[in-house]
Amino acid sequence: MLPEPHRLRRHSDFSLTVRRGRRMGRRDLVVHAFDRAQADELVSSGGPRFGLVVSKAVGPAVIRHRVARRLRHICIDLVDSVPRGTDVVIRALPGAATASSRDLEKQLRAGLLRLDLLAPVSNST
Repeated sequence: MLPEPHRLRRHSDFSLTVRRGRRMGRRDLVVHAFDRAQADELVSSGGPRFGLVVSKAVGPAVIRHRVARRLRHICIDLVDSVPRGTDVVIRALPGAATASSRDLEKQLRAGLLRLDLLAPVSNST
């Protein structure tokens, strides 16, 4: 489970991130990111916060919950990598229902990398 300080809860936080934040689309996900320092009404301190949007277009409840669990697990690993004061909303597209956890993680990392929220991983072989 994603720790409470790293969860987006309020509708207004989701709306602000989706409307005023930057967006990067991938095959099965759309990643929205917003720097809380840009908002007057939000406190910019604290670590990154993640929110998930998994609509009925993804599939029935069992599939939607499976996708959400996979994405939450991926977000737990990213908490220390995403800059503090950043809100991230991950919107699952219908293809996420059949995507593997590895594919979802690759797409999420690629989206965050394109938004300059992750440092590129260097292969030191």
